Amino acid sequence: MDFATLFGILFSMALIGLALGDAGNFVNASGMLIVLGGTFGAMLTNYPLKTVFSTGAVIRKALLSSQPDRAQVAAQILEFSYIARREGILSLEPLVKEIADPYLRKGMQLMVDGLEPQTITAIMENEINNTEERHELGVDMLNSLASYAPALGLIGTVIGLVRMLGSMTDPSTIGPAMAIALLTTFYGAILANLVFLPICGKLKNRSKTEIQVMEMQLAGILGIAKGENPRVIKEMLEGFQPPRERGQVPLPG
Repeated sequence: MDFATLFGILFSMALIGLALGDAGNFVNASGMLIVLGGTFGAMLTNYPLKTVFSTGAVIRKALLSSQPDRAQVAAQILEFSYIARREGILSLEPLVKEIADPYLRKGMQLMVDGLEPQTITAIMENEINNTEERHELGVDMLNSLASYAPALGLIGTVIGLVRMLGSMTDPSTIGPAMAIALLTTFYGAILANLVFLPICGKLKNRSKTEIQVMEMQLAGILGIAKGENPRVIKEMLEGFQPPRERGQVPLPG
């Protein structure tokens, strides 16, 4: 679980709650209905129903999934390369089913099945492209939410002002109308800037890292398929790692 994302949201909300003092004054059911209901309705208009319901999975991925460890990935691939160099590629077949990462397992299976490196590259790069498209859709949905929430807050402000101006003769109705006018903007800004945009940024970073790891795995698979020396494969894999992480994975054997 990524505690940084959850902690960041809760910490920001807690600080704002402390600054508000009496938080009860900032709770308005009508304002929440306008912002939340309007935002969800706009999402239904902009995206297919199936895509809208997948938003929860996108947010869950940002909150719960962990970053892939490139050092562990490199160590695993180097171990495979050493076995293949010593005993042949077919000796890896019993190990393929034990690979947890579905992308790496698929690539290793293609290699063990005897496919040419060009064919493996085409299949695995197509997988990378499809993964990037799914990530981009998730980021696009959260960007849309971050745009709709403040806009619906502004609509709520207009509604509140119209109600207030329409009932100026009755002072008792001015307060509730003004509350809607101000609080809807507040709700929209909070959702956009403390929830949707930060999660969107986290997903972008996660997507970049995940794609880099997939490219790293593909380079290792192709190196093994071509019969490269484990030392050469190690150098290729380290090219995908930050400088501070290089040299941490020793050659097996």
